[in-house]
Amino acid sequence: MLRNRFGKPALGALAGALLLAISACGGGGGGGGDAAKTGASGSGAATSDLKVGLAFDIGGRGDKSFNDSAYAGLTRAKDELAAEVKDLSPVGDGSNRGELLRQLAGAGFNPIIGVGFAYAGDVETVAKEYPDVQFGIVDAPSSGPNVTGLTFAEHEGSYLAGVAAALKSKSGHLGFVGGVESDLIRKFEAGFVKGAKDTKPDIKIDSKYLTPDGDFKGFKAPDKGKTAAEKMFEDGADIVYHAAGDSGLGVFQAAAAAGAGKWAIGVDSDQAQTVKDAALQKIIMTSMIKRVDNGVFEFVKSVQGGAKGGQTISYDLKLDGVGLATTGDHISDVQAKVDEAKQKIISGEIKVPDKP
Repeated sequence: MLRNRFGKPALGALAGALLLAISACGGGGGGGGDAAKTGASGSGAATSDLKVGLAFDIGGRGDKSFNDSAYAGLTRAKDELAAEVKDLSPVGDGSNRGELLRQLAGAGFNPIIGVGFAYAGDVETVAKEYPDVQFGIVDAPSSGPNVTGLTFAEHEGSYLAGVAAALKSKSGHLGFVGGVESDLIRKFEAGFVKGAKDTKPDIKIDSKYLTPDGDFKGFKAPDKGKTAAEKMFEDGADIVYHAAGDSGLGVFQAAAAAGAGKWAIGVDSDQAQTVKDAALQKIIMTSMIKRVDNGVFEFVKSVQGGAKGGQTISYDLKLDGVGLATTGDHISDVQAKVDEAKQKIISGEIKVPDKP
């Protein structure tokens, strides 16, 4: 799953090397040195009883997006590293995130991954309670000597989505639906808008967030996603990009109902492959993929090899940590220009903002 044209080899080699190189120095920018020696094994030797715990964000396994990508990395650790794995999902409002982490740590799981920036406070707290356990957190920086931050350049991948959308749009009108108006989701909007406007300066872009910052129900509200996208299509948009987790299903439904020439852009996973409804698969022009699966796997592999926390790894375009899916062959006619933009970002010629 998720092994497409831009994927795994470069990310696995480079990111894994980064993690292991930093661990050899005793930690990284988040608090290395002697403090980092409070980690899992202390010997650097690969363990033979690897037990990996993963706590999902709201929506849990089966969201066809962010959580499922993390689960793919967990499954890969089970298959390739012979790890015993366990995953847990929070209650609807996410109020028991800390309890999930403690449950996994108390049961002997090490390392433990919190999926999503909403775990930041809980990971910081629980990691102090269990200094001999290694923690990873997706979409947040390291907060301690036994915590590794796994972050992604969503704005860079979204820039490419904006380029593709602007080139494919017939109406010159696009839409963006964000699940929660947080700093993280604003990164998606910022990159998408910049890519589209750099490609066609006069293009129109409507943006809508489903819930305010701190209200994570926006990631699990397909009805709200559908309503927001319906309004954009009615107002003239022909392509809508979502960064809304499970709510993106509603965006797909709105695009399918809007008729010929209307498209949606998925997020996190290659959603044309993960969404089961064939009618919805057909209207997914592309997806902005975050290789959360590889980030999770490389973190687990590094811990098995003796790596400690105290560092944050950023999975950007240079590491192939983000990119566009090609399922359906809908963007092949603009792929050359997308690839050109990608190389300009990697070289530094294009600077992508991370705020709208």
